[in-house]
Amino acid sequence: MKQRVVREVGIYLFLLLFLCFWMHSKELFSHPIEHFKALPHSPFGVLHPLLFTFVVYILIAVVRVLIAFARKIQRR
Repeated sequence: MKQRVVREVGIYLFLLLFLCFWMHSKELFSHPIEHFKALPHSPFGVLHPLLFTFVVYILIAVVRVLIAFARKIQRR
């Protein structure tokens, strides 16, 4: 159980970093400190990186569950 939780947290953190660099790579490479300081004034709110990552994580989790279910049916 602990190993699975650690794996899922790792997937979430990977998604967080991937999405951060994908969406904000230009800002992070040109002026990273100012970009992080502007986070509280974001139109989406301070927690938007965590919330957007959670939405993507849930979508990926649904796909993973459907694939696992299809494999289970296929084995029968």
